[in-house]
Amino acid sequence: MGKRIIQQARGKGSLTYRTKKKAFRITTSYPDTEGIGEIIKLMNVSCYDAPVAKIRLNDKIFYNIAAEGMYEGQKISVGENANVEIGNILPLSSIPVNASIYNVETFPGCGGKLVRTSGISARVLKKENNNVIILLPSKKEKSLNYKSRATIGIVSAAGRTEKPILKAGKGWHMAKAIGGRIYPRTSAVKMNAVDHPFGSGRGKRIKSKIAKRNVPPGAKVGLLRPKRTGRRN
Repeated sequence: MGKRIIQQARGKGSLTYRTKKKAFRITTSYPDTEGIGEIIKLMNVSCYDAPVAKIRLNDKIFYNIAAEGMYEGQKISVGENANVEIGNILPLSSIPVNASIYNVETFPGCGGKLVRTSGISARVLKKENNNVIILLPSKKEKSLNYKSRATIGIVSAAGRTEKPILKAGKGWHMAKAIGGRIYPRTSAVKMNAVDHPFGSGRGKRIKSKIAKRNVPPGAKVGLLRPKRTGRRN
């Protein structure tokens, strides 16, 4: 008798594959207004691997990922006329070339989507017409709207990945605690046929990795609606 494969179990949202709601009690974003705010508190939030700054601006509260060097009571400027200092939020058009930035908006008003992991930062490369090209931590260049905002500095908690794991059990518990994910992660071709569409098969009878357009979630694996297939010439 068959059983639900992992994709189906995750889609159902059981306790095994569901992150606790309290992890997302706070969401980072950028304010709609400009001005000078103050950092009220630096907080530890479960769904972020870096501290989060609670900031009051014009009698309103918003949250932003903390930068290295931030402290409680620090004044934060928001707007195109703000100084290029750690923690200030400016549009890309007002940020000089080679400045370190993080929590970058992919389009104006989205609240920050890129470069948010602890210890990383992007860099402004050049400005062309209404676009600003930044260099991501992956060494890839990305062109963004000049009105998209970003925060000056480097994301804090850079030493998180440098913390030593003194015994195997500690690493096991750290990986197991990550909500909504599968641990350990197993290759699909190593599974049985009832566990995954790519499972089983002997020799070189490899199954197609291109899923049909209207298949159910249990079969929607591999390449989904690829633009092209085959070997590149």
